[in-house]
Amino acid sequence: MSNENAEHLANPAPLGLMGFGMTTVLLNIHNAGFFPINSMILAMGIFYGGMAQILAGYLEYQKGNTFGLTAFVSYGHFWLSFVFLIVAPKLGFIEAPSNAALACYLFMWGVFTFFMYFGTLKSSRALQFVFASLTLLFFLLTLAHAPIEGAKTIGIIAGYEGIICGASAIYLAMAEVLYKVHGRIVLPIG
Repeated sequence: MSNENAEHLANPAPLGLMGFGMTTVLLNIHNAGFFPINSMILAMGIFYGGMAQILAGYLEYQKGNTFGLTAFVSYGHFWLSFVFLIVAPKLGFIEAPSNAALACYLFMWGVFTFFMYFGTLKSSRALQFVFASLTLLFFLLTLAHAPIEGAKTIGIIAGYEGIICGASAIYLAMAEVLYKVHGRIVLPIG
């Protein structure tokens, strides 16, 4: 598909941002200590955080957006792998990861997100905030699973920070949708 035709396609970013944002908020309400992890979070992780972001990423591919493709497909697979890490041990498929292993997993996602943040520097302040806050979230979650004193408290702090991160993605998604619907800026994104 030529770039000319891609310009006439709908913007898939709001779908990916909502999938990421809503799932992130729900998981981090859990991390903040409000309720245990449950099927609601896992279902969101598979279908909206996972599958919807992957779909959005491949639609970004059709528009020629390498950053959108990489971000949405990667984070969609983050959600699918995260759910697998929780569910597969309960089903007896694999052994549950240790806290140290989970810390390594989260650290690698933090490194990836840190480098992706640099891809936002020519974009809106809202997108920069999403990636900066997500980078911080992954590193806080890394510490929350590390064998250090205060890890549980860091996990609760990460939960609140994650709610803010997810909410910022929801805000950006709605700003883009409302801009397209109304043909003008309704929610500023900087």
